[in-house]
Amino acid sequence: MATKVVIVTGGNKGIGLAIVRALCKQYQGDVYLTARDVGRGEEAVKFLSSEGLKPMFHQLDINDVNSITTAAAFFKQKYGGVDVLINNAGIAFKVADTAPFSVQAEVTLKTNFFATRDMLTHFLPLIKAGGRIVNVSSFVSARTLNQCSPALQQRFRSEDITEEELVGLMEQFVEKAKKGEHKDAGWPETAYGLSKTGLTTLTMIQARRLSKERPKDGILCNACCPGWVRTDMAGSKAPKSPDEGAITPVYLALLPAGATDPHGKFVFDKEVQPW
Repeated sequence: MATKVVIVTGGNKGIGLAIVRALCKQYQGDVYLTARDVGRGEEAVKFLSSEGLKPMFHQLDINDVNSITTAAAFFKQKYGGVDVLINNAGIAFKVADTAPFSVQAEVTLKTNFFATRDMLTHFLPLIKAGGRIVNVSSFVSARTLNQCSPALQQRFRSEDITEEELVGLMEQFVEKAKKGEHKDAGWPETAYGLSKTGLTTLTMIQARRLSKERPKDGILCNACCPGWVRTDMAGSKAPKSPDEGAITPVYLALLPAGATDPHGKFVFDKEVQPW
């Protein structure tokens, strides 16, 4: 039997580190903590090793396509593919950040939507039969969706929106934000929220594609909200610990063999949420 493998992006701290910790305890296979910064990634591996766990490390910067393709080639060569992919890496500007909205829109979507999409573009073909894809989104994705114009809401919810159309909409948001015209065009005043609306929608599009193109492979692809978690990103007032935030992503990563749902859903506290 080939060794199974799971990859967690942005695994060196916060929710990503907690996901790696939980998987090291529960997953029957190799668990890769990936991080942009080699030093921080290796430090995180050392930290988990001191808890008696055995994560492995691979450098992976989702904002660098060369880094993505290098990692994809490594996992294909060593494991023949990937069993579980957890796209956790993401960024958020602090509320008090003074960067103009135009900058926040471009930078936030670059990582949370476009770079995560690059990950999926290169790793989806490597996902083995029975595989699991988990995109760490946020409850603000649903809230932000409801702040979009009725026409935009209709497209984000539609069964026939394509990846190309979605990419066009995300690009349109950034362009309008740069000109200060996003509100007039029906877009909300939140770059982070919209980046996650895009990611949740992308998850649904790719789940439909997997069902159509690889119907017998039993791959499940979902987006989830870990909850409001105490991390560098969300601050110290959040009610959940990182280990509690890891519960839903890990649940989706470990859905049992033969499971058919959830698939193409947005999940919070292990429950499918309306979209």
